[in-house]
Amino acid sequence: MADGGTGRGRRVGVIGGTFDPIHIGHLVIAEEACARLELERMVFVPAGRPPHKLDHDIADAEQRWDMVGLAIADNPQFEASRVDIDRAGPCYSVETIRLLQEAWGPQVRIFFLIGSDSLSELPTWYQPYRLLRQCQVVAVARPGRPAELVEVDRALPGAAALIQVLDAPMLDISSTEIRRRVREGRPIRYLVPAAVEQYIHEHRLYRFGVAGAR
Repeated sequence: MADGGTGRGRRVGVIGGTFDPIHIGHLVIAEEACARLELERMVFVPAGRPPHKLDHDIADAEQRWDMVGLAIADNPQFEASRVDIDRAGPCYSVETIRLLQEAWGPQVRIFFLIGSDSLSELPTWYQPYRLLRQCQVVAVARPGRPAELVEVDRALPGAAALIQVLDAPMLDISSTEIRRRVREGRPIRYLVPAAVEQYIHEHRLYRFGVAGAR
């Protein structure tokens, strides 16, 4: 698994998240984006340990990094970056994109994927206009949450024209539900890659968290 090297003239996708754990839905969205947006590469960016999620239900950053690596190992278009894991302080998306752009150079055009649930929160993000200028934000519709640009544009005038909507296969899978199923002793086969399922069981992840915790 590489840490994000790219060449000249590339269109590169970025998908961030806690990935706790990474699941099939994440991979399907990433694959669809690569095909539809003609991306040469998709870079997964696991978040550092969120300070508001310091409970026993959350895998630590290195475990989540390991699971991402296992999940994407068989896809040559997929790689991962430790840019958020290895830096201190809040991991704002605008700073993540800035650091990646600096590392890859101005010849790389970044397509930053966000879920439709995150899209509704975009006006509250740190420096949202700057983020929209830095990269192409791509809103991915999720089950029960279509990408609604009207409300975003009302809060951030002009934002709708800068956001691309991508309709991806609608898989109603969430990391929250996967963790809940592990706690309850229910199967997660086919919800996560087989190597991730094995890692979760071998490391006894998510067995003792508080029910309903994120």
